Amino acid sequence: MSLASLTVLTTDTFETVPVFKHLTSASRALAELKGLAASMPNEAILITTLAMQEAKDSSAIENIVTTHDDLFKDDAFPDIGNPAAKEVRHYLRALDVGAARLRKTGLITTNDIIEIQTELERNRAGLRKLPGTSLKDGFGETVYTPPQDPDEVLALMRDLEAFINDSGHFDADPLVKMAIIHHQFESIHPFYDGNGRTGRIVNVLYLMQQGLLDVPVLYLSRHIVRNKAEYYRLLQAVRDTGEWEAWVCFMLRAVEHTARHTMETVTLIRNAVTDAKHRIRTGYKFYSQDLINSLFRHPYTKIEFIENDLKVSRLTATKYLDALCAGGFLEKHKLGRSNYYVNLDLNRILTRDEG
Repeated sequence: MSLASLTVLTTDTFETVPVFKHLTSASRALAELKGLAASMPNEAILITTLAMQEAKDSSAIENIVTTHDDLFKDDAFPDIGNPAAKEVRHYLRALDVGAARLRKTGLITTNDIIEIQTELERNRAGLRKLPGTSLKDGFGETVYTPPQDPDEVLALMRDLEAFINDSGHFDADPLVKMAIIHHQFESIHPFYDGNGRTGRIVNVLYLMQQGLLDVPVLYLSRHIVRNKAEYYRLLQAVRDTGEWEAWVCFMLRAVEHTARHTMETVTLIRNAVTDAKHRIRTGYKFYSQDLINSLFRHPYTKIEFIENDLKVSRLTATKYLDALCAGGFLEKHKLGRSNYYVNLDLNRILTRDEG
């Protein structure tokens, strides 16, 4: 079992009928999602709400499990959130850091990836320097041993950096390259902890870098967590026997399915925003676009959010929120001494897949 070398890959490997079939469907769905996201009056609403969903699902793959309720409470009250919810918040911060660095330079470098992992794990251990890392199955058996030599880890990351940023390095469709990049990163396994979540952040950053998305709104973790056994089986099959086609097709299906599900979510959020805007503007003198934006950036809002976003007093913010509760837009709850207000429509949208 060895790490696949990017230098021996050729584009011919991926020019097969199954790859082309899935590539066509995935590309179409992703383009539709990009256009739909651009039609949203305030993309920040999507970035915040969808990133929260991704952070939850990506953490669940690593057995860091939290509920939507805990996640939304942690957004409103970060000082009292549970440990799993805090891990999810670290993921959100890591995504922000990665996106900001990409927008500044247009690149995804090894140093950028290290900074993403640092935000995730809240330490500066950096790339692995000590041997002993291995990947085990559910029975404790070692299924894969990544490179152990720190010089080799660094060299492989430099090669991957070139593969990501040099479009002439490997002339394949960006979605195919994304699948290759993800596999290579997971196989290098460059960090002691946080490799999976870091790799999934790199996925969406690469789609942005290649112009397939304008904002980070497509996340594959939902599909992966629902097909976890197949995901790990196909990862390993490439290492064992070089079965790239099945792996790439899996990732292309993940892009297509995730894009279509995300389009459904974006449409529901956009309709909810439009409906709330119309009803609040018609029935309340305190309507403003800033109010709508604030209510839909936070599934659970609180008085301080309205104070800060609308630049009003605490008393005024409280009156606004209580009036919206009376009108059926929000539902008031208590946590300790503090109140929080559930955006009922947004909460229903974001939790609709919960069994």
